[in-house]
Amino acid sequence: MTNSKRKILVTSALPYANGPIHLGHMLEYIQTDIWSRYQKLRGHECHYICADDAHGTPIMLKAQQLGITPEEMIAQVQQEHQQDFADFHIQFDNFHSTHCPENRELASDIYLKLRDSGYIKTKTISQLFDPEKEMFLPDRFVKGTCPKCKSEDQYGDNCDNCGATYSTTDLLNPYSAVSGATPVMKDSEHFFFDLPAFETMLGEWLSSGSMQPEIANKLKEWFEQGLQQWDISRDAPYFGFEIPDQPGKFFYVWLDAPIGYMGSFKNLCDRRDDINFDDFWSLNSKAELYHFIGKDIVNFHGLFWPAVLDGAGIRKPTGIFAHGYVTVNGAKMSKSKGTFIKARTYLDNLNPEYLRYYYAAKLNNRVDDLDLNLEDFAQRVNSDLVGKLVNLASRTAGFISKRFDGKLATIEDKTLTEAFLAKQDTIAQLYETREFGKAMREIMALADLANAYVAEQAPWQLVKDEAKQAQAHQVCSNALNLFRILVTYLKPVLPQLAQSVETFLQLELTWDNLSQALGGHEIAKFKALMQRIEMKSIEAIISDSTENLQPAQVKPVVEKSELEKEPIAEQINFDDFAKIDLRIALIAKAEHIEKANKLLRLELDLGSETRQVFAGIKSAYAPEDLIGKHTVMVANLAPRKMKFGESEGMVLAAGPGGKDIWILEPHAGAKPGMRVM
Repeated sequence: MTNSKRKILVTSALPYANGPIHLGHMLEYIQTDIWSRYQKLRGHECHYICADDAHGTPIMLKAQQLGITPEEMIAQVQQEHQQDFADFHIQFDNFHSTHCPENRELASDIYLKLRDSGYIKTKTISQLFDPEKEMFLPDRFVKGTCPKCKSEDQYGDNCDNCGATYSTTDLLNPYSAVSGATPVMKDSEHFFFDLPAFETMLGEWLSSGSMQPEIANKLKEWFEQGLQQWDISRDAPYFGFEIPDQPGKFFYVWLDAPIGYMGSFKNLCDRRDDINFDDFWSLNSKAELYHFIGKDIVNFHGLFWPAVLDGAGIRKPTGIFAHGYVTVNGAKMSKSKGTFIKARTYLDNLNPEYLRYYYAAKLNNRVDDLDLNLEDFAQRVNSDLVGKLVNLASRTAGFISKRFDGKLATIEDKTLTEAFLAKQDTIAQLYETREFGKAMREIMALADLANAYVAEQAPWQLVKDEAKQAQAHQVCSNALNLFRILVTYLKPVLPQLAQSVETFLQLELTWDNLSQALGGHEIAKFKALMQRIEMKSIEAIISDSTENLQPAQVKPVVEKSELEKEPIAEQINFDDFAKIDLRIALIAKAEHIEKANKLLRLELDLGSETRQVFAGIKSAYAPEDLIGKHTVMVANLAPRKMKFGESEGMVLAAGPGGKDIWILEPHAGAKPGMRVM
């Protein structure tokens, strides 16, 4: 692959400055760090910057609870964040804060450009207001009873119990989560960014390949319901930047947070003479700009951010790379189970490079969730890093020191070396395209070859025969040379190990030096590089992460029955029911529909005829998994004309929606066309 020098700016999403970093967060920073380290290893000018996201109501309120100023709190949190990142070997070129002079200046400048270009609108809106705290309440700071399922203590925008979404004004018996007071409606003038004005630009940008296809398609759903103007202002009291010429009005955190990328980079440029801010952010910049983010914030980065940049006459990102969530042992991280693991808790017990490798081994360039299975984690690290990689050096280096004056022989048979070097373009491309898991498999396959070679040659036997000393020297030197290549390939993932290996081999591991000859090169005495993971270390992490909940502090949770969640509808008589003709149907064909977000197209075989039905089950089923199944359909439902064609019936399914949908399947023996009695 070509390797002309590139100018690259890389960012990770800004961690919120009101809490510690946990292993879910670390997925993103490890992924970004590996990619940026790879670019630097290839000799490119690559800058990796980040900052704490330091504004918003939650930070203001938490600081009040702690009895300190927001500035004091975010400074303390930033110090903790930076230490966690440093100990995980995250190599930021700059880590800053959104609460900084650079960000204030840039946010104000961008806002004024948008305002002067006519992209800022004002209108009066009504919001819930806390009369005791004298503050408008964000949705998440209003609680009450869900208007649908009647569950108590639900947030103002959605119900955790039934999944319903609603307006805060629909909430029953609302109360302020800040003071407990009953909120009242109050009018306020707000400032809105005219997002609909950028619909054409955004449509083209989403189709340009700047984001993963699944994310771009998801964002296009916003166009189906029509882009709406975006509220970018908040009323005092609020911790953030005041809007120019508007006393008591502040920028909403999601307006100035992404501008924090620019603020952090400007802070770096102002401290260095060799980097020019405009070379990376001007409209005609040729530099590459990439954002690594979680899938939960793609709307801000994929719609609002490029529109704001475009409206202000600033270049847009080259690419936005989204990743999925981290689960632990197949489930959401849980404090009660000890699987909500803080970065510091992990670091107190295990080598950070174990997690870096495990994440790399499971990462791809899609938006899949990643499961941190703790048993698999220990087994993979012990097998790959200790059993294959480090073992290759530990079983051969001692002979070089003891028998051959610590000097490597000139390799005569370069067959294995050439096989290893032949993989460099493949591995490079996999790093470039963020297919880290595939890269790790390629590298470990090479490690298997090297270990098989050592096992076959058995240098521990060769050194016993005086006539075979030269052969033993060749085998051990060859093994260490292959080890050098492997660690070079792994350097973006395991920077600390690579540094230790550089000390051991007494040379720098660079991509350009992969093929260097080491005949006569002197190495240092080998020291242990990694230790096996003992399950007691993982047990200690779980123990340290378990939150001991006192019964008096926790409300008893009573699981509601399905009938309580969804009460039975009004009674009907038998004649009403008799009108419904339910039939067994064979799913003969199932396929995706272009531009349909929820629907699959099914062809249902009723024995003597075939029906086309559009079913809203795309989130729960892959088409190939449905073909050949039997199900139950409403056969006498009047055909319905839809955007994608005519639907000639309805399949029956159970569940609340989303991924939790289960189509009805009859027992074996039921045949297409049979009536369901």
